[in-house]
Amino acid sequence: MLTSVFTPTGAEVTKLGYGGAAIGLTNYLEVYDARARRAESVAAVRLAVEQGVTYFDSAPGYGNGLSEEIFGEALDGVLGITLATKVKAEPGIDVRASLEASLKRLRRDRIDLLQIHGTSIDPDTCRAILAPGGILAQMSKLRDEGLVAAIGFTSEDNNAAVYNLIDSGGFDTMQVAYNLLLQHPYEPTRPFGSLFAAKAKGMFTIAMRTITSSIFQRWVKMANPTNDFDYTAALIQFVLSNKLIDVGLVGMRTASDVHSSVATWRDTAGRIDVEALWGRYIL
Repeated sequence: MLTSVFTPTGAEVTKLGYGGAAIGLTNYLEVYDARARRAESVAAVRLAVEQGVTYFDSAPGYGNGLSEEIFGEALDGVLGITLATKVKAEPGIDVRASLEASLKRLRRDRIDLLQIHGTSIDPDTCRAILAPGGILAQMSKLRDEGLVAAIGFTSEDNNAAVYNLIDSGGFDTMQVAYNLLLQHPYEPTRPFGSLFAAKAKGMFTIAMRTITSSIFQRWVKMANPTNDFDYTAALIQFVLSNKLIDVGLVGMRTASDVHSSVATWRDTAGRIDVEALWGRYIL
């Protein structure tokens, strides 16, 4: 499958999503001047649209709004895409003010998805999110007003807070860290994990850190310094092969990144049977 249905709107979206962190953050994963490379990033985003990518994810925290500005410039006037951004998971935050600032940078009157930006959501933050008048309530009001089509949350964890947010029934989407190394949201032999829980609630699921944020590549170099094989395509295929993942986000800074990522996404013959990897040990 090359596409998924973004269930809150019914829009067809590409299973390959354009992750905005890599183009907004300076020195993210490697020495990189995000502002100096802005024009190159804008060109890469436009190329992704030309190549058929329709899902784009950003956040105010990606370069103090730079990622949103790049998306805003590159996607200005572009229709038929699904655009997501985030709001900080901070008690007392004015969600409307955060969204309005994002909309200005994104050059949009409304967006498709507003997510709580959580790296690790602790119990106190979770309670504040779900409390009357908290972040969820504010996001729900914006959805009711039509400023956002859907609301969700993101997390690096598979902790109790993640399950509490899922069980609240208030969110349309969940974005989690899932890749070859970080498989905590998906253990199919039990089965167990937040991906199963989210799908049981009918939520749209997004994977971040698809290519492991280069951790796998660094491990390979440590284990075998002479290994020069490029594992990027295989890592993308691993995530896109999981039937519980609707979109896998990949950071793309250059035209070359876009071409290679799109080629991998279109190579459905390269998908694997993820469940078979977890097969038991006796024939």
